[in-house]
Amino acid sequence: MSKRDGDDWKPATKLVRGGTMRSQFGETSEAIFLTSGYAYESAEQAAARMAGDEEGFVYSRYANPTVRMLEDRLALLEGAETCRVTASGMGAISSAMIAPVGAGDRVVAASALFGSCRVICQTILPRYGVETEFVEGANLDAWKKALSKPAKLVLIESPSNPLLEAVDIEAVAKLAHAAGAKLVVDNVFATPVLQRPFDLGADVCVYSATKHMDGQGRVLAGAILGKTDWIEEFIDPWLRHTGPAPSPFNAWVVLKGLETLDLRVRQACRNASQLADAIAGHPNVKAVRYPGRKDHPHHAVHAKQMDDGGTLIAFSVKGERAEAFRILNALQLVDISNNLGDTKSLACHPASTTHRALNEEERASMGLDESWIRLSVGLEDADDLQKDILAALNAM
Repeated sequence: MSKRDGDDWKPATKLVRGGTMRSQFGETSEAIFLTSGYAYESAEQAAARMAGDEEGFVYSRYANPTVRMLEDRLALLEGAETCRVTASGMGAISSAMIAPVGAGDRVVAASALFGSCRVICQTILPRYGVETEFVEGANLDAWKKALSKPAKLVLIESPSNPLLEAVDIEAVAKLAHAAGAKLVVDNVFATPVLQRPFDLGADVCVYSATKHMDGQGRVLAGAILGKTDWIEEFIDPWLRHTGPAPSPFNAWVVLKGLETLDLRVRQACRNASQLADAIAGHPNVKAVRYPGRKDHPHHAVHAKQMDDGGTLIAFSVKGERAEAFRILNALQLVDISNNLGDTKSLACHPASTTHRALNEEERASMGLDESWIRLSVGLEDADDLQKDILAALNAM
């Protein structure tokens, strides 16, 4: 890979300057190229571009200047060779999981995954003759057993959705490679600010840019990052022919969101740390999961991989669905929403929202029952958030 401009910049500079491509007008803010197609100077040029013999844009389902800026910025930030942006986070994850596999292939995945990711692995892939095996993410012996025979892909989240479990990325990467598999890491909860999967051995990194990268609840987008040859062989044909292309406007919104990503994530981490401690001390709470707290069962792994505790908290209340709903309904400042990574604090009941498509046995396999609440911590004053959450817990 040739050295790119900005490779030696610090992350905060990459988030603001990376991938900038100015038009002849010299605009300071990135331009939005709201166009579906592109005109050619001649029929010969059109043929050359479509054949890949000449550089240039041909159709915005394939590539777009605004989208390209976002892809280049994310690749520079992550230290990846190549990035492709999609219309949503699930567009990125589904493409990364489905495009490279075929009948007879084998996928190994952590059992603790976002609900839709579980559906892809256990319902959609088997329809096409792809075997999927689920493994307890924190159990390295289970990974060793599952990867003692060949596999094509391994999928993990760390921290996982919704209970913030940890997977030792470096250890699983070594096992995956020994089995001939590519390791795909969903890094959305940690963000590129707090965790760098490629430094830990990951082959592919996926994001829902809808979350922290936009960070203000406005648009949908996703990203797939990896080596150029893998992206060009598997991902590019899939994206071009199935069409999960992002809107240039959405890409522009995410570009602007990246400029403040580092500031927002670090402040939200400070808020989350304070709130996790306050929630843990409440008598109506059975358990708290926050990667930055030493009582997290996987704290040592999180501490090794992440620069801070993150923006998400999970806590289990003394009760079941009714008690969890009572707490959520008593919140005055925090919104009830299944989104996350927003400047506004958001809370949800995963068993009935983000993971409702899973049956009780499947939820139990990841330790999720009706008592859990997931809290995405935003940028409000931490004292105001603490007052609101404790008042809701008191209302139980």
